[in-house]
Amino acid sequence: MDLGIRGKLALVTASSGGMGMNIAHTLAAEGANIVLFARTEDKLQAVAKEIRERHGVEATAVAGSMAEKADIARLAGRLDALGGVDILILVSGRPPNPLRPTLDEDDLARWDQAYQSQLRNVIQVANGIAPQMLGKRWGRIIAITSASAKEPMAVHALSTVFRAGVTAYMKGLANEIGSSGITVNCVAPALIDTSHRTGSAAYTPEQAAKRKTLTPLGRMGTQEEICGVIAFLASQQAGFVTGSTIAVEGGMLGSLF
Repeated sequence: MDLGIRGKLALVTASSGGMGMNIAHTLAAEGANIVLFARTEDKLQAVAKEIRERHGVEATAVAGSMAEKADIARLAGRLDALGGVDILILVSGRPPNPLRPTLDEDDLARWDQAYQSQLRNVIQVANGIAPQMLGKRWGRIIAITSASAKEPMAVHALSTVFRAGVTAYMKGLANEIGSSGITVNCVAPALIDTSHRTGSAAYTPEQAAKRKTLTPLGRMGTQEEICGVIAFLASQQAGFVTGSTIAVEGGMLGSLF
């Protein structure tokens, strides 16, 4: 199926590796031109080169921090020079480790770190970049959150609180800018294989076996499966889906909605 995004300009944050990099490759495979944004210049340049060679699209690396307004303003300028962004994929940082029970999360520094990496940075980038879409009368904004924002999980307070905040922000934004032809959605993953972060197994065999029992499918999800959902939400065909959170967690959640 042609997703109708060939030639569109897609910005993917936190895209020097991991899920952000995989999302960038997926959109590039559909013909979208890519702007990569993360802090490490050499890693970004390597990913941009690989995308150009593998998919035959334009790929631009912009090094900077989601936490710095000056970096976001510079990013917005680069996007504007390229014709303005059409697709904005907001990938953000993980909560501080190790995860702890809710009542043990009494270190305000950890709360501040989680707030900045998971909520404030997302809002700052969206506020700085999304206005480019208003004049185009078309756009797709997708934030990667967590299934814990739909159904809180044990020892995930630092993630649940701020991912839920992103969900609320995105829902409000969807209501406000939908009349400009822009859809705004969240994708909430869980039980996705994350061995891409280290190049080796992310869990011991015992941990992996236990996690597989949490879903009726009896396995972990793949990077390709979550990236496929994100690509669909970025597509022309998903133009009537907005203000939604799509869970990609293999049926683990017990909630109806």
